Amino acid sequence: MSARVALLAVFFGAPGLAVAAASSNVLGIDLGKPGESLSAPLQIVVLLTLLTLLPAVIMSITPFLRISIVLHFLRQALGTQTTPSNQVLLGMSLFLAMLIIQPVAADMYHKGWEPLQANTLTASQAFEAGAEPLKTFLVKFARQKDVKLFLDISHAPAPRNVQDLELRILIPAYILSELKAGFQIGAVLFMPFLIIDLVVASVTLSIGMMQLPPVMISAPFKILLFVLADGWNLVIGSLMKSFYV
Repeated sequence: MSARVALLAVFFGAPGLAVAAASSNVLGIDLGKPGESLSAPLQIVVLLTLLTLLPAVIMSITPFLRISIVLHFLRQALGTQTTPSNQVLLGMSLFLAMLIIQPVAADMYHKGWEPLQANTLTASQAFEAGAEPLKTFLVKFARQKDVKLFLDISHAPAPRNVQDLELRILIPAYILSELKAGFQIGAVLFMPFLIIDLVVASVTLSIGMMQLPPVMISAPFKILLFVLADGWNLVIGSLMKSFYV
């Protein structure tokens, strides 16, 4: 059971818990001699704690973050209020993120879980091996400027190469980089729809239609333009391709 706790730490990115499972030490509290398994109640507590972190992990260190931000920007730009609904946007973001991250998760499984099950690696070694594919993925999209920011904040020594970067540095740097990328794409998506809003507002004001909100007139034109341009295909296709550069 303690091996399962350690492996969950591999997937959830909790190095401290993985080492704890290997050394019977959790959060600095000695739970027994190395090699002794944790008590069943404590194992349940650790597992439940890791499971509570799972939504944050999915939303933060997968493509879900960028995709969900862009789709929400797109909905605001279209001016359709709650269409598509939040459930639809989050569901689409989740399945698209799963499609992109699946090879990384499979690689983590083969390098971390399988050797641990075969007893060829210890829990801490399995964590290190399983974290390598995740590090490679995060490094690909984390900006150097953001990595340097968190290295300075944490006062961590400069790594010799990108593979020496710790997850505690890479994860927040990746999140910050993805927020920037999502907002950049969202700003670009806003531009054509903003032009339509400005044109419609200018026309309605010039002909004296003061009582009718311009948004009510521009919304059908924006939706029509989006449909004629096959917007969903273009937006989703461009988003997906941005993760395969």
